[in-house]
Amino acid sequence: MPGGREFRGNYELASPTDSPPSATATALPITLRGLTRQYGQMYALENVDLDIESGEFLTLLGPSGSGKTTLLMAIAGFNRPDAGSIRFGDSEMILTPPHKREVGMVFQSYALFPHMTVAGNVAFPLKLRGVGASECAERVAEALETVQLTGLGERGVDQLSGGQRQRVALARAFVFRPRILLMDEPLSALDKKLRERMQIELKHLHQQLGVTTVYVTHDQREALTMSDRIAIINHGRLAQVDTPEAIYNQPANSFVADFIGESTILPLSPDGAGRLEFGGHVIASEPTGGGAGGWSLVIRPERLFELGEHAVDSERTVVFDGMVHDFVFQGETAFALVTVNGGHELVVRFGTNSEFSHDAMQPGDKIALGLHREDVIVIPRDDAHD
Repeated sequence: MPGGREFRGNYELASPTDSPPSATATALPITLRGLTRQYGQMYALENVDLDIESGEFLTLLGPSGSGKTTLLMAIAGFNRPDAGSIRFGDSEMILTPPHKREVGMVFQSYALFPHMTVAGNVAFPLKLRGVGASECAERVAEALETVQLTGLGERGVDQLSGGQRQRVALARAFVFRPRILLMDEPLSALDKKLRERMQIELKHLHQQLGVTTVYVTHDQREALTMSDRIAIINHGRLAQVDTPEAIYNQPANSFVADFIGESTILPLSPDGAGRLEFGGHVIASEPTGGGAGGWSLVIRPERLFELGEHAVDSERTVVFDGMVHDFVFQGETAFALVTVNGGHELVVRFGTNSEFSHDAMQPGDKIALGLHREDVIVIPRDDAHD
């Protein structure tokens, strides 16, 4: 075969010189090409191409059934795609069994051994690899110190809190020094306060270890908090891959805009002079390229502000005149639903100590809202979301 390669079905087989890197190797990039997984007529993954950089923290984010866990399990080797390539560094892994991929894995349920101590659980991957007793004890102690569980090695896992069990699962996943760490919704079983604290701890742990990390979640805020980049998946396809800031501020389409954070999506109309309007107000110049079906305006609710009685600079501010439909107090924040121009509904979110006039937030009250033009987001129209 050309280049010494062999093919079986849709797969390129690893050559005899291709072998998984050693467990002590540094972090490796992951390259996915054309990954496809089909169940009957449904695609769990459809021709997925993705480059994950060495040492990066990348989150796979999407709704239930989007394909994010299928993609993670394909990287781990627990399910085999119908076609495509998975490379760790220069090594093709598509036919390599899970136990030879040398990846650390943290499951949603933690999958700890209840009959073992904390130290026994953490030591398990080392004993499988034949690490000597002295080195094993040293590396277990080091891993427990990293996850702030020093002194708890002899406890049973049933004596630990949920957060402590999660840390044991993490320590077990990286104690053998994998090049790649995979995590499948590891914080979903924790309560909100602990989950938010563990998000920060996981982010710091990743920075400390420097290992390439792929993380699955359906929680938008979790993804925005922890990730270097986010890959948003919908119906087995990548909808957008970018930094948290870019995905929030520059969504590629209506699905991303609607799925990430709160947003209002309004249809825009061309004015015939290269500009886009809503409610008789010019919103933006019509972008070049794309938008064959038209354009939509995405408004993040925290970026709307109440207009006072002063004159408005229309060059810098978009104006929305509307009527309050509902007002909801949520403690440190509140939001109002405001009906504008033909029944479209805007969501306005603000801090309860902000300059918003709460007296003007009663249902039926008229209100004028402003949006700075630098906060205008225009995306190609998807009528399913407009």
